[in-house]
Amino acid sequence: MEKLDYKKQFKELYMPSSKPVAVDVPEMIFFAVKGSGDPNTSDDYKDALELLYAMSFTVKMSKMNGTQPRGYFEYVVPPLEGLWYQEGTEGIDYSRKEDFKWISMIRQPEFVTEEVFENARAAVQKKKPHLDTSKVQLMKWSEGLCVQLMHTGPYDDEPASIEKLRRFAEDMGFKEDFSQGRYHHEIYLSDPRKCAPERLKTVIRHPVKIKV
Repeated sequence: MEKLDYKKQFKELYMPSSKPVAVDVPEMIFFAVKGSGDPNTSDDYKDALELLYAMSFTVKMSKMNGTQPRGYFEYVVPPLEGLWYQEGTEGIDYSRKEDFKWISMIRQPEFVTEEVFENARAAVQKKKPHLDTSKVQLMKWSEGLCVQLMHTGPYDDEPASIEKLRRFAEDMGFKEDFSQGRYHHEIYLSDPRKCAPERLKTVIRHPVKIKV
């Protein structure tokens, strides 16, 4: 059976062009970890990523030990995503990375329930006791109306792409909407450990609402 690859199955969510587009993002299931601080220097951020990948691959590889949940199907683990915000700031300010608050997350297949989540957390706690599994949560999240584009290049060059999004939103009659539960959103399609900075591909997504 062919593996479900969410990036290929839902290209409108994961593979936009460099030209901004509007998209209505449906509810999805995530493993998520919240934290704060500069991701370039924060140990908490590194631990969060290790925890998310450990949880995600525990579910994916459950078929190998006969603990796969009801409804299990073959799939590719979706890419890492991040929601970013700073208190008292519309969007984000890249000059104040130490003030970042973040929610790092990885999408999960539809068969992942609270029971599947708890079983995975117990397995990770046993296998990787140095990780604080109390920090991971199962999150259902519906993002709604957004604008997005593909940013190619270093993360520090993202402000130019963000400005393109802002102008597009204005031209479309939208207003950026960083209200409660709506954030600057990034989806990481490249591994910065293996990819040159100028070739990094990152989906940048901003929540919007229709101007009234």
